[in-house]
Amino acid sequence: MRFFKCLSTALLIGAAAPALAATPCGGSFSGFVNSMASEAVARGHDAGTVKQFFGAVRQDRKVLNADRAQGVFQKPFIEFAQRLISSNRLNTGRAKAKQYNSVFRRIEQQYGVSRGVLLAFWAFETDFGGFQGDFNTLNALVTLAHDCRRPHLFRPQVFAALELFEKGDFDPRRTTGAWAGEIGMVQMLPRDILENGVDGDGDGHVSLKTSAPDALMSGGKMLSSLGWRKGEPWLQEVAVPANLDWSQTGLRTTKRASEWAAMGVKPRHGKIAGNLPASILLPQGRKGPAFLAYPNFRVYFEWNQSYTYVLTAAYFANRLEGAPVMTHGNPERGLSSAQMKELQRKLAARGYSVGKIDGILGAGTRAAVQDAQQKLGLPADAWPTTALLSRL
Repeated sequence: MRFFKCLSTALLIGAAAPALAATPCGGSFSGFVNSMASEAVARGHDAGTVKQFFGAVRQDRKVLNADRAQGVFQKPFIEFAQRLISSNRLNTGRAKAKQYNSVFRRIEQQYGVSRGVLLAFWAFETDFGGFQGDFNTLNALVTLAHDCRRPHLFRPQVFAALELFEKGDFDPRRTTGAWAGEIGMVQMLPRDILENGVDGDGDGHVSLKTSAPDALMSGGKMLSSLGWRKGEPWLQEVAVPANLDWSQTGLRTTKRASEWAAMGVKPRHGKIAGNLPASILLPQGRKGPAFLAYPNFRVYFEWNQSYTYVLTAAYFANRLEGAPVMTHGNPERGLSSAQMKELQRKLAARGYSVGKIDGILGAGTRAAVQDAQQKLGLPADAWPTTALLSRL
């Protein structure tokens, strides 16, 4: 299973030289490749190296198909978490924590990232390195840069891969990875590797495909560069009172954890980090599981923008560090994909910004649902139900 990481816009734009005209997307693929090669030479790269780098690149239709078929994100949180978190992954993760204890200690000391966080990414992205993807990375990046859906994201990654090639850390013909161009055990894009790659095993190269120390150290440095706060929690399961103001839940509202505690929110394990800002998350409404999300939780969205994936990865990190199985509760039945699309259309017709009508309960749709619930006098817990759909 592969998940697409999104870097900050500033990071991506910073990769381009402002004085050079960017190669436009679309048109013939061969013409696009020739234009990219010319742009690379204009950026100062050796013409012979550029010719060698782009010489065998091919468009990959399977990449485009994968980009448009990410239906896994339509699953509700509990089902998604049960699918990804198996007893085998838990046991393997705990074994890996012992096997690479010295590496994790270095990461915790240098970058402040707890081992459970990286173990969860390592598990979800590649099953601890067991399956890293078999797409030719350069073909994938150039195909997505040529496609006009998100060219601004992938063009800089092509030039970053060229820099890795010049360093001897990328083979345009043999380097493989995920369909969206991520490489290695924790699936990092080329620019991530350039900026955050760490030679964890001391062999003089950053080898995220074959070296667990390199991959883990690089992942830790990347999270630190994205704003991870040393020694702070990221997610904590809580019990919420039945009379909580549901409109105050969600990532849009932040209070001190001590304020939530004063409102009746109680931790299911451990202690609430009273001085830290936090949000209450109800992934399947007020009758399902509930969490306090601390500042570090928001860093997860710099790695992946799927709310369901991020929450599952954060929860799995807790499990790997000893937290008990979450309380599922008895959430109200959600909507089917067709019903979700109908809901999105109705919300859009009322002026809400829900993005693409895709049947996925993303951030925009959640916010619109919560607002509509409040206006209609329904519990505003951002969980879409048939009651909301019929009222709309």
